[in-house]
Amino acid sequence: MRETIMTEGGYLSIETGAAKPGATTIVERKGLGHPDTLADHLAERLSRAYSRYTVERFGAVLHHNFDKLALLGGASEVRYGAGRMTDPVRVLVNGRAAPMCGGERIPVEEIVEAEVRAFFARRLPEVSDHLDITFNITSNSSPGAVLTGGEVPDRTRWFNPRSIEDLRERRVRLSNDTSLGTGWAPENVFESFVRELVDHFSGESDFTLSHAWCGSDVKLMGYWDGEQADVVLCVPQKSRLVASRAEYVRNTESVLAECHRLVGLRLPGADTRFRLNARDVPEKDELYLTYTGSSIESGDEGVVGRGNRVNGLITPLRPMNLEGANGKNPVYHVGKLYNIAARRLAHRLHEATDGHAEVHLVSTTGQRLDQPWRVLVRLSSPDAEVDKVQAMVAEAMAEFPALTDELVSDGIVLS
Repeated sequence: MRETIMTEGGYLSIETGAAKPGATTIVERKGLGHPDTLADHLAERLSRAYSRYTVERFGAVLHHNFDKLALLGGASEVRYGAGRMTDPVRVLVNGRAAPMCGGERIPVEEIVEAEVRAFFARRLPEVSDHLDITFNITSNSSPGAVLTGGEVPDRTRWFNPRSIEDLRERRVRLSNDTSLGTGWAPENVFESFVRELVDHFSGESDFTLSHAWCGSDVKLMGYWDGEQADVVLCVPQKSRLVASRAEYVRNTESVLAECHRLVGLRLPGADTRFRLNARDVPEKDELYLTYTGSSIESGDEGVVGRGNRVNGLITPLRPMNLEGANGKNPVYHVGKLYNIAARRLAHRLHEATDGHAEVHLVSTTGQRLDQPWRVLVRLSSPDAEVDKVQAMVAEAMAEFPALTDELVSDGIVLS
């Protein structure tokens, strides 16, 4: 059953009794040291650092976007028990940021460089002294500033404000783009397992703390039919902590044993098969052995938006979109805000209806942020109350100012 309601900004369509997703699941997750995850997380870190500076100094988040950041891999030499960087990782900081407000300079490049170096010092310390940072940051106006005489169009001041009163969003928050945000809930048991397993090997866990050779450029691709799972998993090892080929092989056996232990806890009774480091050819010493624990050391690249979605997973059989949320302005960028809002609303609807929920928020550039052009809600529950769903949508749309504050204060983890 579908009901469509006209709203102030467009239309809200609510479908009830929608089909639940089938058991078949294809899911991918990239770990903390994967080049695409590094690019995502660094871009978001730059946005939040710049936002905090301008809020503290001027009382508002000034215009910026770092969501086109890219990392170009360096070069390394890898030997059993040793290794070194031979060429730096190039950090291409692409985007825009207001360089001044009211005649006061904002130290954009200083902020960016400090954050880049601090990020790598924590995430990949072996790389932190081997970085080549290139600044491609402008303050150019967006399209639409038509010159008709001696007056300067307001739009040209968005990235060069005379004061924060030149920021249009101080009066009303408008969508910056025609785009969409997508969210769904709940995850199935296999999707949750994939998230946990990748985090277990790429982040701080009892396993990685006791096995220092474990690198963070972990990647998993999984297939699940509801009873059986096939998993292809890549887990690198750090060369200076692996003395021989035999030691590398023993370490892979430790990883596989840990995988099966976690399967027993999270997917009890499931028939699960693992392929680890599928490209390894041990007899030729072709191994996933790295100096830093990440392929960013040796030619691989990372680009914002190519990794995990806002929910931390890549799920081609689920609704998805291609927006790269990390690094976008947290005040008006619908590619960030609508994806977060859609995911949160889907979880609330799932909890309220005890069924599957999908939310799609579609914007029109220049329209009020809290009044999407189209909202589509799909619920598997056949008896969901339309008026309650409508109220929950309205509540979610009213939360964008608080969502901005939460992003700037590091209260939300993306991807």
